[in-house]
Amino acid sequence: MKKLLFFISYCLLFLSVQSIFAQAPKKIIVENADYSDVNQELMPDALLLTGNVKVNHDGVVLTCNKAYFFQKENYLKAFGNVQLVQGDTLFLNSKYAEYNGNFKKAFATGDAVMSSPDATLQTDTINFDRNVQEVFYNSKGTIVNKDNTLVSKSGRYYVAQKKFQFLTEVTITNPKYVIKSNHLDYYSNSGHSYLLGPSTITSKANYIYTEKGFYDTKKNIAHFVRNSYIKYDDRRIEGDSLFYNRNTEFASATRNVKITDSINKGIVKGHYAELYKLKDSMFVTKRAVAINLVENDSVYIHGKKLMVTGKEGERILRAYNNVRFYKTDMSGKCDSIHSNSKTALTKLIGNPILWNGENQITGDIMHLIGDNNTKKLDSLKVLNNTFLVSRDTLSTGFNQVKGLNLFGKFKEGKLHDVDVIKNTEVIYYMRNDANELIGINKNVSSKINLILENNAVETITFFNKVDGDIYPEADLPENARKLRGLVWRGDERIKSKDDIFTAEENEMNEKLIQEGKDENAKENIPMKVRKETLDYGKKKPAVKTNTAKADTTKTAKAKK
Repeated sequence: MKKLLFFISYCLLFLSVQSIFAQAPKKIIVENADYSDVNQELMPDALLLTGNVKVNHDGVVLTCNKAYFFQKENYLKAFGNVQLVQGDTLFLNSKYAEYNGNFKKAFATGDAVMSSPDATLQTDTINFDRNVQEVFYNSKGTIVNKDNTLVSKSGRYYVAQKKFQFLTEVTITNPKYVIKSNHLDYYSNSGHSYLLGPSTITSKANYIYTEKGFYDTKKNIAHFVRNSYIKYDDRRIEGDSLFYNRNTEFASATRNVKITDSINKGIVKGHYAELYKLKDSMFVTKRAVAINLVENDSVYIHGKKLMVTGKEGERILRAYNNVRFYKTDMSGKCDSIHSNSKTALTKLIGNPILWNGENQITGDIMHLIGDNNTKKLDSLKVLNNTFLVSRDTLSTGFNQVKGLNLFGKFKEGKLHDVDVIKNTEVIYYMRNDANELIGINKNVSSKINLILENNAVETITFFNKVDGDIYPEADLPENARKLRGLVWRGDERIKSKDDIFTAEENEMNEKLIQEGKDENAKENIPMKVRKETLDYGKKKPAVKTNTAKADTTKTAKAKK
């Protein structure tokens, strides 16, 4: 039994010794020196190497003019034209360096320069830990590669990943833009940059702010995902997620999108947008709404799709599919809207209906015309099948004006002077100052003029009256109190800016707003590194051919 225990102990000791020897650090090997000497007074326990010194340690070659080699400590101090080379991927040059063979760590100072196939780092002092293949520095450093120049107070380089990481002030200067951040990961081979925390990208074309994003400095493509916006001279686009292509000046935004016209103070909102800067065009959808300032009042225009095209002063707004709009004293609906800022003409296309105060106006074609000098609404034009209707406030009846065309003039933003021409018909409930019903006016004429005050009819003037009279209420039956074609749509009237959206759109909006808030409430952590970053420069595997199948095919052909 004692012999068995002794044998087991011996085996364990042997394995332990083997493990220690297996992990023992390799010795630094001196491959060349023009002169070597030992001087205990000058440098105790050191081998003095002079002239064309070359040493090797576990795949690293170090050359210099002079070196002190401490063999017991497996440690080297190098002087003059020092260069440490690791394979063909890393070159470290300096005036002075120290290398520890036991811990596989290097220290270089004095015009220190680290070079790789993709970039060159210049700084005062560089540390290199070969165990984890990391280079780090804590003094101002400048990194230069083919595309960019980076300047930072400190940084770290991960050799295997070809990644620079900066956690203090860093600036990337490119011929087209400048990036500034306090946390940036830069992959020198691909030129991919990952930003975290307050960061800016400044160029002649625009100014970008983000707190989390990706930028491909070679392809000039970017993706920003936290508190981000792109600001041009005339517009600012923001959203929870922004995509940007600098080459084509294309930007898209997703969720909680807001585009601000900084010149005209107009705003477009939605949950998805595309902006083509070179074409001066913009497309917005998902609860899209355009908000414009008219006469110190905001006009809200909503459609499933909004498109804005053209330069400043020549812009055209198009809204499609179930369009609704709202202004304090005016609202309406139609299939689509076409609004031209140059001509100040807004066309309501497809089943248009307009509510001005208590008046409902319909017709086949409807145009709102503005004045570019005063920036105010000037006039209204309604063509074919015109109807102007309002409910009599003290009865169940309707005041109605029907004709072929309507031409109206606005005063202080309200419809004031209205002409209805050709084949006009009227049914109007006439009341005295005590609001007592005098009678119901029903007649036909060639033209009617109405003067409105506070959105109510003040006076009516008939031209070339053909037929009609004022009837006592008892003498005019109910079926004669409505003009042919009357459709009262008061239940559809848009009474607030919230009425322009459907319940489904509002539900979607609340959901997406909450998603954005939840995302912003999370801790801001670095972006996940993209697959194209990790795979950059890797050779794609060769396509394997099915040789067995090919051989079978050849054999079959041979038999034939």
